[in-house]
Amino acid sequence: MKIALGCDHGGLEIKNAIIEDLKNKGVECIDFGTTTTDSVDYPVYAKKVCAAVQSGECVLGILCCGTGIGMSMTANKQQGIRAAVLSDAFSAEMTRRHNNANVLCLGGRVIDSAKAVELANIFINTPYEGGRHDKRIAMME
Repeated sequence: MKIALGCDHGGLEIKNAIIEDLKNKGVECIDFGTTTTDSVDYPVYAKKVCAAVQSGECVLGILCCGTGIGMSMTANKQQGIRAAVLSDAFSAEMTRRHNNANVLCLGGRVIDSAKAVELANIFINTPYEGGRHDKRIAMME
């Protein structure tokens, strides 16, 4: 499984924590940046991560900014992307199980690194249930 990750300056700390954790677990990660705390434009990084998910290069994407909101708004404008911004474990699980979300959006000014790592792991390891949810996913498209 390969995961695409990207962030702006507001999400750098949590993105780096997630990458470190995933790599320690043997999960392949592609870091699309940013790599510094210099101010950057989040849509640039959201589009890079979404393109990797759209092409199939990566199975899932994780985007981090100050709140996760800007990243999710940008991601959800990309064809075939179902992005969810969240800050709790229940939502991380349910957005995969019922919504088949393929991009997780997190806020570095909303949650700390430990919570970001926890949510990323739940998101990555929770399967989509399919079945009755397939019709609803198709309706989104």
